[in-house]
Amino acid sequence: MTNIKPEISWTDFEKLDIRCGTIISVNDFEKARNPSYQIEIDFGDLGIRKSAAQITTLYGKEDLVGKQILAVVNFPKKQIANFFSECLVLGVYGEDAKDVTLLSPTLSVKNGLQVG
Repeated sequence: MTNIKPEISWTDFEKLDIRCGTIISVNDFEKARNPSYQIEIDFGDLGIRKSAAQITTLYGKEDLVGKQILAVVNFPKKQIANFFSECLVLGVYGEDAKDVTLLSPTLSVKNGLQVG
């Protein structure tokens, strides 16, 4: 059985800024410890943000360009090797915790729209 995390308040949830964006470029992240991509995501009026994502087992680079995804955009930048990740792309871990399926809208939406 999966352990559920501690209950949070609505105020805690409201602190997260989750937005939709479109992946515009993908490159191999050769200096990462685990196989990863460096991706650039267009969040509309918020601009373009970079992220490091361990999504190489289910997605090829060519599959990702043009894909809309969901990401948390209000975390502080995180340095990973020589790269600064500016947002956290959201996904669902597979049973082995290696395969990540990206979260994305089922219909195309405007980049930068907020999840609420």
